[in-house]
Amino acid sequence: MQDTFIKAYPKLLQPSVGVAGLWLAHGDEPLLSQWLMDALRPHWRAQNYAIKRIELVSVKSWQEVLSELGSQSLFDDASALIVTGNHKPDKAVTAELERFAIEAQAGTHSHSLLWLTPKQDKRSQSSKWFAPFSQYGNVIDCNLYNEQQRQQLLQIQAQQFGLRLSQEAWQLLMSHTEHHLLSAYQTLWRLSYLFAPQLFTDDTKPTSNDTQPTSTVALDIADLQAALVSDAHFSVFDLSDAMLAGNSAQVAKIMFQLKSTDEPTTLVLWAISKDMRQIIQLMDGQDPQALGIWRSKQGLYQQACRRQSKEQTSEWPALLYRCDQAIKGLIRQPAWELLLQAALELAGKRLFAMR
Repeated sequence: MQDTFIKAYPKLLQPSVGVAGLWLAHGDEPLLSQWLMDALRPHWRAQNYAIKRIELVSVKSWQEVLSELGSQSLFDDASALIVTGNHKPDKAVTAELERFAIEAQAGTHSHSLLWLTPKQDKRSQSSKWFAPFSQYGNVIDCNLYNEQQRQQLLQIQAQQFGLRLSQEAWQLLMSHTEHHLLSAYQTLWRLSYLFAPQLFTDDTKPTSNDTQPTSTVALDIADLQAALVSDAHFSVFDLSDAMLAGNSAQVAKIMFQLKSTDEPTTLVLWAISKDMRQIIQLMDGQDPQALGIWRSKQGLYQQACRRQSKEQTSEWPALLYRCDQAIKGLIRQPAWELLLQAALELAGKRLFAMR
């Protein structure tokens, strides 16, 4: 059986999953392979599996794997063998692996073998060594192919941590971590210690599906803003206050600080575009409370609106689009140069006439 991680992982989080036989996990996202092992481990524990690891340092290492499988008998406790490395088995080893998988399907034994490899291309997946895993075992594609899959997996992890983020908080989290899976996961981990420690005892912090909270803590963007830690002296939230207040000197100072500390350009663009969008909506007559603007910042937004005209704000979408293009490397103009221009524009200081 072949499946993608996004489809297989939720199934493995359910109780009473059969884990005997061959498993192959291939992909270039190491965190997904780790999550797969974390999902299988409670099932191994429930069946009193003895867990052992073998690293394939050469093709000959498969003999050690076969020796370990051969030492297992029907009367021994079940074993789980985790194999790492990218050395492919030869014809003789492949035949033994096929026999092992068929016997597991027939219930002759309940032992499990999990092989973790880098991503396998279509040519490799059509090779003879791949057949025992795809025909008689389980092949999991541990790769992510779009941002929707990334957020879907992180939402599962957030639930494991006892957290429930608002949509705006999710957008900030993804921008802050530059859509990097490990960084986002580590941020969720820190948030669980800050906001949901009461959901777990000290020895049951979530590492797999055997420790799930019975409830969740809801977090909005304000909670996330307060929790995010930046190495910069200034944050994008300081930038927002300076832009709205029209303090162009402070805006420039903060932007240079953010650039020098390698603040993600996507996060800076998110902060600028968010304020620009809300100013445009306010100038169209929308209610600030309905837009989710904090009461303490409504005066700053109204002040910013008085500095702008409809003609000026109509040019903002094109400027934001150019910022996005520069960040993605689609145009030659430096991204930080355009971001500074946009931030000063919002503050009421126009550097260049926009066409």
